[in-house]
Amino acid sequence: MAKLTVALPAALKDWVEAQAENGLYTDAEKYLRDLIRRDQVRATAVAEFQSLVEDGLASGVTDESMPDILSSLKSERLRSA
Repeated sequence: MAKLTVALPAALKDWVEAQAENGLYTDAEKYLRDLIRRDQVRATAVAEFQSLVEDGLASGVTDESMPDILSSLKSERLRSA
């Protein structure tokens, strides 16, 4: 495993150590690893959402009403189930 040394201001260091001592983590390293993993999950979700937004914008405008769209989606869902 690669090693990374990080310098933190005293207030951040105290915060990390306090989080590690609150019982959820055995040490500061595990707390920081959890933060990084959560950030990875968040970044992936943001990228997926952005992709969906871009797809929606690229799909253009429809003449269908909202009830028609919802009805079509329900029909598709029932067919694929």
